[in-house]
Amino acid sequence: METYGKILLIAMPVFLMLVLLEKLYGWYKGFDTVRNMDMISSLSSGVTNVTKDVLGLSIGILSYSWLVDRIAIYHIPVSWLTYLVAFIAMDFSSYWVHRWAHHINILWNRHVVHHSSEEFNLACALRQSISVFINIFAFLLIPAAILGIPAKVIATIAPLHLFAQFWYHTRHIGKLGILEKIIVTPSHHRVHHAVNREYMDKNLAAIFIIWDKLFGTYQDELDTVPPVYGITRPVRTWNPIRINFQHLWLLIQDAWRAENWWDKCRIWFMPTGWRPADVAEKFPVAKIEDVYHFEKYDPKASTALHVWCWIQLVALLSFISYLFGNIAAIGNPGMFIYGGFIFLFVYALTELMDRNPWSILFETLKAAFGLGLIWQSGNWFGAELSVANVTLIISGYFMLSCLVTAVFVVRHQKEDASKLQPVQVV
Repeated sequence: METYGKILLIAMPVFLMLVLLEKLYGWYKGFDTVRNMDMISSLSSGVTNVTKDVLGLSIGILSYSWLVDRIAIYHIPVSWLTYLVAFIAMDFSSYWVHRWAHHINILWNRHVVHHSSEEFNLACALRQSISVFINIFAFLLIPAAILGIPAKVIATIAPLHLFAQFWYHTRHIGKLGILEKIIVTPSHHRVHHAVNREYMDKNLAAIFIIWDKLFGTYQDELDTVPPVYGITRPVRTWNPIRINFQHLWLLIQDAWRAENWWDKCRIWFMPTGWRPADVAEKFPVAKIEDVYHFEKYDPKASTALHVWCWIQLVALLSFISYLFGNIAAIGNPGMFIYGGFIFLFVYALTELMDRNPWSILFETLKAAFGLGLIWQSGNWFGAELSVANVTLIISGYFMLSCLVTAVFVVRHQKEDASKLQPVQVV
């Protein structure tokens, strides 16, 4: 937990720098693939994901260490070969977890956030799930457990395997020759994120594209079929927390509304997108029929709102960096309280990005939560010991943030009201 937090303190600024460099490169080349609000939404999603992971807000029904202790018939000495075998085993496991997530209704909920962006760029790589609380897929690592690969090797490989999937989320790198036959490249992954009929549910591998070629899910990127990104049932929000649970909420509603008990039971395990016929008829859900002609989600945002959202993002990254750097000192239950604050921060910010008037409520709750913590303890989780007057600065930030959010909400309501007023013809 603490070690992973320290790793993220290094990784987060690196990822942010690369995301911004991609934006600048797109401007320079006249091919900008990064929309500002979409990028902030993606970065916010990444914050919620790493917060959940660092706090350990998930459990494994079957742990890898338990498997090693009980079924290992051989113990590979720890060397570079051990790490290579572990990496390949983890990649094999990742392929099947990913494949099932695309094909089983309930499992799609754990993955939908990653595909929710209607752009394809490095930022969207950071859209990772917070809805996975129970991990049931450790059994896919049984081959590694039989070989006796130590749990510490798997624990070391896991973040490296995840970080290695970042670089190929870009439209600025073309095909890479011989590498296209060995590893997942940007071209392969553009296909994977596309909603074109030719590309759906293809190229599911994480690192080695050989899995797709072995198991029949490979598709080359076609010059005649430009990829279109997103999902066929658009999320229509910048809020990553709502995105994480939209599909699950639809499944719950459909199961409740279905008249047939067999439909109520099987909906969870049917192919992704399947709905009972009676429910689909009575409660239709908007779906993209023509992927080449649809309106991307892009609520109106003034220059001032764009600037303010970046200020809020910098504040968010500052708060999360302090948590990761001081998690041992903050301790339990403080770190979980802090985590709740981070989630409330993201919710309030992204609701404002959606122009939701309720964002002022969530911003007020965030400020009240933060100021209440300061009032109760006299400082911000011990930060006063490192930075003089930081508690005063943070308190001022909470009050300013509420005020600015209120101004934007009022402005947005006036703009929306003016659009509804009938035009008088003289």
